[in-house]
Amino acid sequence: MDNIVAVVTNQKAIRPFHIDIPQTDIDDLNGRLDRTRWSAQLPGDGSDRGVRVDYLRELAAYWRTGFDWRAQEAALNEFPQFMTEIGGSDVHFLHVRSPEPHATPLLLTHGWPNSFVEFTRTIGPLTDPRAHGLDPALAFHVVVPSVPGFAFSAAPREAGTTVTTVAGMWVELMARLGYERYGVQGGDLGAYIAPETAIAAPDRVIGVHIDGGIGMPSASDVPTMNAEERAEWELMQTWTTGVVDHHALLRVAPQTFAHAWTDSPVGLLAWLIHKFDEFTPLADRAEDVIDRDHLLTNISLYWFTGSAGSSSWPMYNGLGTEGFAWPTGQKLVPTGVYSGGSALMLRLAQRDNDIVHWPQGNTGNHFLAMEVPELHVADIRAFFSLIESRIRA
Repeated sequence: MDNIVAVVTNQKAIRPFHIDIPQTDIDDLNGRLDRTRWSAQLPGDGSDRGVRVDYLRELAAYWRTGFDWRAQEAALNEFPQFMTEIGGSDVHFLHVRSPEPHATPLLLTHGWPNSFVEFTRTIGPLTDPRAHGLDPALAFHVVVPSVPGFAFSAAPREAGTTVTTVAGMWVELMARLGYERYGVQGGDLGAYIAPETAIAAPDRVIGVHIDGGIGMPSASDVPTMNAEERAEWELMQTWTTGVVDHHALLRVAPQTFAHAWTDSPVGLLAWLIHKFDEFTPLADRAEDVIDRDHLLTNISLYWFTGSAGSSSWPMYNGLGTEGFAWPTGQKLVPTGVYSGGSALMLRLAQRDNDIVHWPQGNTGNHFLAMEVPELHVADIRAFFSLIESRIRA
């Protein structure tokens, strides 16, 4: 009886949420877009100086006259959304229950510079596989929280928030929803938070599926490498040549840049499109592999919620003050990745993780749920099918 009372009490702390951006905010956005003061194009070919002026002008014009925020808002509101207070701060989340009676709870954590919009095209197949031509024997009750400082979740009020902090909040959220055992999944920032959730509650998390980020070597691994692995390491050093190091930028001066991103929609658009373009190295531009309206829905959320600055906390105090670091491994529960890397990466990943799923050949860039939702869903299902089989055995 005490457990039932506890669940009911927790449920009372959860309140429905509906997105309803004031029309005055939309009018203000449109007015600012109309009054944009455009910069001159710098010398150079293509985008080697950043987002080209002609492309940005065309994209901004579409945001102003072709993009329908109200239609996107209505589509987002098709997903059941809620607010709850955890640790004194409001947390926004989607909670979509499956019609299948034996569905597995699954917690999805988005990345940066993304939002819960990242998963809007995978929630349907995950929760209702029967309606999408998939085997209904494996279905999920999906929970998608907005990370603190992103979209409608309250921003951290003090310095010191870390991915461990957020993982603890997620454990509380899942308990509040009545889920005793569940899987976790994430990419980018989510790939940091998902393993930390397993560390925080290994008796509750059944498996960790991430898009990538484990097994990546660092300078400290070089002494353990053979000649072939050293050659691979040298090649990896060229991967980030010519890209904006947002970790360094947002670690040092997030407030400085947030002033511009919060005041100018075109400034925000340029920054986020620049990063999305960098996150899609297999394509010329992000919108070649991610629908333009999907990108602009995410960017619009950043604008309307004023979260360009507050969402930078993972860089300025969440992922370490000494510089960039890859996600921390854990061997408490099994781990799977969307696309396994080289033998070197597998060796390093196995050092710190219980790897049970390391497939080769999956395609896609960085934000897989947006780019290749069918493949992403298939791989999540493959991993958790393996986990469920191990549990039944």
